[in-house]
Amino acid sequence: MFYRRKSYVVKSSFVETFNDHFKRTNLPNQLKHGARLVGRWMKANEDDTVEVFAIWEYDSYDEYLAIEDKVRSDREHAKRVNDWYEQHGGREFVLSEYILEAKNEALESTVN
Repeated sequence: MFYRRKSYVVKSSFVETFNDHFKRTNLPNQLKHGARLVGRWMKANEDDTVEVFAIWEYDSYDEYLAIEDKVRSDREHAKRVNDWYEQHGGREFVLSEYILEAKNEALESTVN
């Protein structure tokens, strides 16, 4: 199995919008192409930001790469994402004003 942690630091005022986008746009597309969501959580920080993170499971690293290729190649999905960014001021604006950090990390098990 291969696990990844996708995390974001988002301004508190944008969390509801961000989570709605995940539920309506990103989650369905990931699931459509075979990704499995273990769970998604959030934790408030003391600086008026929120860390939002998800754990995803794949049968292997190669499967993860294949699924990500399908996700990124889905033109309808890309249009929905671009439209969402435009609705909120454009990609650069959202990434500088609301989504302050994004990480995509492989996770390693500490037990066999």
